[in-house]
Amino acid sequence: MAIRKIRIEGDPLLRKKSREVTEINDRTLELLEDMKDTLYEAEGLGLAAPQVGVLRKVVVVDMRDDEGLLKMINPKIIEKSEETQINIEGCLSVPDESGYVQRPKELTVEYLDEKGETHKMKCDGYKAVCISHELDHLEGILYIDKKIEVDEEMLESEELLENEENGDTK
Repeated sequence: MAIRKIRIEGDPLLRKKSREVTEINDRTLELLEDMKDTLYEAEGLGLAAPQVGVLRKVVVVDMRDDEGLLKMINPKIIEKSEETQINIEGCLSVPDESGYVQRPKELTVEYLDEKGETHKMKCDGYKAVCISHELDHLEGILYIDKKIEVDEEMLESEELLENEENGDTK
C-alpha cells in the first residue's frame, strides 16, 4: 500500500469533524492499510484518518502488545470511568512537542472492524489514553487543546511517574 502524508498542526482539516463510514468498501480497506503503513513508518501508536487528510471516522492503534493492530471504523466511547489519569502525550500531527493530559482511567469503545462486525473493547491505562486521543482527532480536537499544567504534588505521585515511563502516544 502507500505511506500517506501526515497533516501537521495548523492544517485546518485537523480541526474539522469526521463523518461516519456508511459503507465498508475497497476505498475504506485501502485507507486502513495506508494508515497502518503510515503509522508504522512514523513509529506512532495511533493514527486517525483526519491526520492523513480523510474526514472519516477511521482509526488504527497498535500499542505493541499482544492484541497487535486494531483497525477501528466508526469508533465511539460508550462508557468511561469517572476516575481519571494524567499522562504525558505527544502526537504525530504536533511533532517535537508533548504535554500532560487528563483522561479517563478506563473506557469502553465500540467500533466496526474491516469486515463490518461490531466489537466492544474495555481498556484501561495507557491504551485508554491512546484510544481517547485518537477519537478526539475524529472530532477535530488535538491533545494540545486539553493540555494541563501539573504541579509538583502531581509530579511526585507514583502513578504519574509510572505512566511517564510508558512513553508518549504519538
